[in-house]
Amino acid sequence: AQLRIEYPLTVTEYLKGYLDYYLYTDSKLLVIEAKNANIQRGFTQLAVELIALDLWSDADQLILQGAVSTGDIWQFGLLHREHKQVTQDLNLYRVPADLEELFRILVAVLGDSGAGRE
Repeated sequence: AQLRIEYPLTVTEYLKGYLDYYLYTDSKLLVIEAKNANIQRGFTQLAVELIALDLWSDADQLILQGAVSTGDIWQFGLLHREHKQVTQDLNLYRVPADLEELFRILVAVLGDSGAGRE
């Protein structure tokens, strides 16, 4: 996977900004929004980034995936491109307590198996 940090994204004059972390392969991508403390505000920003990415990307990926992280806590979200629906995972993954499961999810999201958080 390739990693871009503070990746600039411009969809329109009004819909533009930077993706904190943008990981991608030939067929999959993952956006990670880093936040200091407020995971809910971070998720709102992640949802907007996923919507912008949907408009910007011509990838065949039916579901765009992202995460918001404070460093200690991670939460995932999905954008179902066909239905234009954002889904927020209710689970919070803690570092270091849930590190193994967190890495399993990240590997599945970017892996070629078609697995991930669907």
